Amino acid sequence: MKKTFFYNFFPSKVEEEACKVNNTPWIPTRELVEIRDIYPAPIIDLEDPWQIKKTITHDDAILGKLVIPFFESFEYILRYWTLDMTKNLVMDENGVCVNVWDVTTENAPKNYDGGSICFRKLYTDNYSLSCMRLFNDCRLGVGDEIGLYWNPRSLSFMFKLLSQVHA
Repeated sequence: MKKTFFYNFFPSKVEEEACKVNNTPWIPTRELVEIRDIYPAPIIDLEDPWQIKKTITHDDAILGKLVIPFFESFEYILRYWTLDMTKNLVMDENGVCVNVWDVTTENAPKNYDGGSICFRKLYTDNYSLSCMRLFNDCRLGVGDEIGLYWNPRSLSFMFKLLSQVHA
């Protein structure tokens, strides 16, 4: 199921009256809801599963965080999550702990457990994956290209260094 925000721009009569009584302005609200999508969730291509490809920026490298745009987060990650998991992510400013598997070396994948990896919503409505240990271990730098996707079977991110500028 696809998740989206439902915006309430118009108050009900009861809400309007309450605002008048309290002498406060109406503030539009938004709520995370689940909707049926006419298109199925994107199928993960096992030959090239990297739905999110990103070139590391200076800010990413300094902060040890991968910024994932709103659309890609909702389309390739959150549509595989339950509504409750997604609400926890959106409502909790600390984000949620997640697992990341680094499969750069396919015969020796490395697991970064949820204690050190955090996925959170940014004030811009983009999302970030905080993973300083992964940045350090892979020696990620500006210009490096990475691939990322959410694995619905293992409930974890899969990460791969696709190309590195400075080895």
